[in-house]
Parts: sequence; structure tokens; C-alpha cells
Amino acid sequence: MRYAICFTPAASDPLSYVAANWLGRNVFSGETVEPTAIRGLSIHEIAFHTAMPRRYGFHGVLKAPFRLAADVTEAQLLRDLMRFCGTFSPFHINRLEVARLGAFYSLVPSLPCEHAHYLASAVVQEFDRFRAPLSEAEIERTDPGGLSAAQFANLHRWGSPYVMDEFRFHMPLTGPVSHSDMPRVEQALRGVFEPVLADRVKVANVALMIEEGNGGPFRVHSLHPMGKVSARRDRVPAFA
Repeated sequence: MRYAICFTPAASDPLSYVAANWLGRNVFSGETVEPTAIRGLSIHEIAFHTAMPRRYGFHGVLKAPFRLAADVTEAQLLRDLMRFCGTFSPFHINRLEVARLGAFYSLVPSLPCEHAHYLASAVVQEFDRFRAPLSEAEIERTDPGGLSAAQFANLHRWGSPYVMDEFRFHMPLTGPVSHSDMPRVEQALRGVFEPVLADRVKVANVALMIEEGNGGPFRVHSLHPMGKVSARRDRVPAFA
């Protein structure tokens, strides 16, 4: 069983709803979602292109999946994550947009977000003590021969190549897309997501995600509000 520390919008957020429909799975309940018909792509094509991100659910990773170290427990992880989140104030990502990263499509901030980068770096450092060392098989799956020197060093120090200066916040939407399919896939993604990308995205929670069995799909285990308890109360609207 593995855990991951991520950002994902609340279950009630319109972006979460649209993403679940695109990916074909709700990251909170783990339930399969029937895909919506999209002009230009068949249901089978959508299922093929979303197979990889469907397993992980809609998220932006802060700390990549890890197995718990032998001397720590899930209860300790939950306790420390709750305490950690209380030390960070909520913030906004300016706006997300559909972008191609290599052969993959993701949602990425339209402008660099220093708050997201700082949060991710802090999560990686704070919770590294909970991570079991990578096995040889896990190291090989990262294709270490294709990594830069900095990424290779990150892999062995932090368990993931894409942390610290190599980190880029993104919320994956597809697996690798062939060059010939890119125009249709990108057009479909923009049509699906752009109606819910006009506003800034509030980052007010950190999600602990859990893998359902060895190699199974990930789902949200728990959401941990950011900010001090008193400040969270102040954000709750009063009703007459």
C-alpha cells in the first residue's frame, strides 16, 4: 500500500466534476464515471488516453507515492499532516490552463506560482521521514538513465526526480499522446475544461491519497484544511 500527498479541489468544486467526467473516475469515492460524449474523440479514444491518469485520479502531486517506513504508522502520518497544514495559509493559483508537457497533457498554472512550489518543497522535506527507501524495481521504473544529474540526485535523496528545483505543479489529464493525435486531443481538452478555468483556483486543503491494494487506483483518504483552526472558523459563513 502506498500513500501520496497532493492537492485536489473539493469534491463539490465544478473542476472536480468536470475532471471526473473526463478521466472516468471520481478520486473521492473511487467510483467509475460514465464518460461524456465529446466531439472529435470517441469514447474508446478517451478511455485509452486517460488510462494512466485515471488510476491516480485528478490531483496535483506534492509528494509522489511512497510506502510507509517500517517505524511509522498511518495514524502518525495523519497527525503530522494535520499539524503541518495548520502552519500554511491558503493561497490561490492564478489560473489553470491546458498545456502539453512533452507527450502528456495537464492543467498547469498560467503563471508561475511560488506558493505552490514552496508548499511542495516543504511537504517533500517534512514527510520524507515517513517514506520507506525505494526498492531496486521502483528505481528502475523511473528510467534513471534518462534523468539529468539533478533529477538523479533527487531520486536517491527524496525518492522522486521531480522535486525542489525540478518541480513543476501540474494536474495530469492524459497519458502519452501520439503526435498525430495531439491536435484532436488538445482541442477536446480545451472544449471540456476551459469553461471551468476562468477563475483562480483556491488551495485551501491538502489531500492524503491512498493506493487501493498493490498497483490499484488511488483515492482521497482525507482532506486536511490549511491555516490555523481559528482562521478556518472565520472563513465559515454565518447563517441567520
